[in-house]
Amino acid sequence: MDDIDQSLHDVQLAAQARRLAAGWLEAFEAALAARDAARIGALFHDDSHWRDILAFTWHLTPTAGREAIAARLAAEQARTAAHGFHLPQGRKPPRQVKRLGIDSIEAIFEFATADGRGAGLIRLSPSPEEGGAMRAWLLSTTLEALRGHEEKIGANRPSGAAYSRNFGGDNWADMRRKASAYDDREPAVLVIGAAQAGLSIAARLNQLGVDTLVVEQWPRIGDSWRRRYHSLALHNSIHLNHLPYMEFPPTWPKYIPKDMLGNWFEFYADAMEINCWTETTFVGGAWDEAARCWTARVRRADGSERILRPRHLVFANGVSSFPKVPELPGLEEFQGQIIHSEGFDSGAGWEGKSALILGTGSSANDIALDLHSHGVKTTLIQRGSTTVVSIDPSARLNEAIWDEGGPLEDCDLIVSSATPPLIVKAYKSVTKRMLELDRDMIAGLKEIGFKHDVGEDEAGHQMKYFRRGGGYNLDAGSSALMIRGEIGLLQYDRIERFTAGGALLKDGSTVPADLIILATGYYPQEELVRRALGDAMLERIGPVWGIGEDGELNNMYKRTPQQGLWFIAGGLSQCRINSKYLALQIKAMELGKLGPL
Repeated sequence: MDDIDQSLHDVQLAAQARRLAAGWLEAFEAALAARDAARIGALFHDDSHWRDILAFTWHLTPTAGREAIAARLAAEQARTAAHGFHLPQGRKPPRQVKRLGIDSIEAIFEFATADGRGAGLIRLSPSPEEGGAMRAWLLSTTLEALRGHEEKIGANRPSGAAYSRNFGGDNWADMRRKASAYDDREPAVLVIGAAQAGLSIAARLNQLGVDTLVVEQWPRIGDSWRRRYHSLALHNSIHLNHLPYMEFPPTWPKYIPKDMLGNWFEFYADAMEINCWTETTFVGGAWDEAARCWTARVRRADGSERILRPRHLVFANGVSSFPKVPELPGLEEFQGQIIHSEGFDSGAGWEGKSALILGTGSSANDIALDLHSHGVKTTLIQRGSTTVVSIDPSARLNEAIWDEGGPLEDCDLIVSSATPPLIVKAYKSVTKRMLELDRDMIAGLKEIGFKHDVGEDEAGHQMKYFRRGGGYNLDAGSSALMIRGEIGLLQYDRIERFTAGGALLKDGSTVPADLIILATGYYPQEELVRRALGDAMLERIGPVWGIGEDGELNNMYKRTPQQGLWFIAGGLSQCRINSKYLALQIKAMELGKLGPL
């Protein structure tokens, strides 16, 4: 097929995809308007999936199976009044794709509800039982904006009249100083943490007109990244890591160094007019049931404290909380230096010394590389089995949707459309490919006695991240050094105890060390809640992060059992995507459209 024939064929396929998607949406809207579960169900395969994000259910709601989907859609339509389903201009057009091994028509659509504007995704494939009629195996519906309260962006941007050429009055800088001081008011939302999660949700809330204050314990915004180990850079690509509203410059490197990212966070907070108090620690708080607000205590750098009364409290300080320091036999006898990985900066100054690193996750391996590069004799101690994945090419497989190109918001919509069972299925498929790509590396690791796994259901490192926040290494080169013997590997079960000079093995020999680094992870987010809000509150809300009974993350990005208590965490792309949904819920609650669970 020559280029002209191929182009004509592509045009025909695109037209067919558009016709089939438009026909399905027309039939879907008619069945939905009639609230006829039988007609709705007839448009789906038996094995089908629907993920609703706020549009129909005001929650993050996955549903599986034709009958369950049809019944839920028909029931929710009475309140939602969804209508106006159409294929929009300016977004990724309907196209033929292969997803999870299924040849499909994939189409982004838009629609309206009683509350606002929505968007979604369908994937259609032929039904052999119905003569090849196109039926949906995936539907997603997402609330994008609240009617009358759209984000102040683009054509809806503020005029600036309040301070532009305001001769004799406050200029923009004056107004920003006054807004950040909170001398005359209380914030509606208090956000704890000014990294990617806190900045993303604050930026979103600002554009919805919700008064938001962020508190950050470090002296500068971005210090939570700057203060991490010297050689750190992001392990995934720049094109999926943008923050809301502002993409990174096209001149930036593929993998962003930590200090570069920290500086961007500081710049971003200023550009997005985020009110932030640095060197301010959230000490604790309690919910005032009568006033329907929090009594939140924060401590400033000078030791002074202030009581704030926000209606919403957002924890945005990471998947984990406080460093976990295990009790290990004899460790207190060690005469060298002991550092948790959180406090490690660089191997500079340790040249010619010996180091033991307890742990084999990403931080442990990155630190091992740093120490090795400074001439430190380094040994990793492995306690449990670890999933090892090369950063490039294997880890990049999870960036496939963004690699396809197109508007960032369209890629984000496609990524967020998957239900938990489909996510697991996708990760299982990707993990098989990762094992092929990393075959030699994994074989070499096993040959030296490294304990390797691919997750409890062979879904790989990404599901480990969602389930437990660790247990894997995105390999930056340490595995090759271990295989060659340039970085040592020691199984923890060979150790009898630690001594003044290092690790005493069960065979009577000693592995000497001047430095022990505990890359032993962190307590989960629940520990932070317990210390800040008390045991009763922790018992009330339950787990934070990890997979819940519905397959979604526990208490993340959505209403929790405690009114006005919210959580956002994860990588930059997760925070960018989910901050929109969290902000919409808070705004809806402020407007009285949404109540507590």
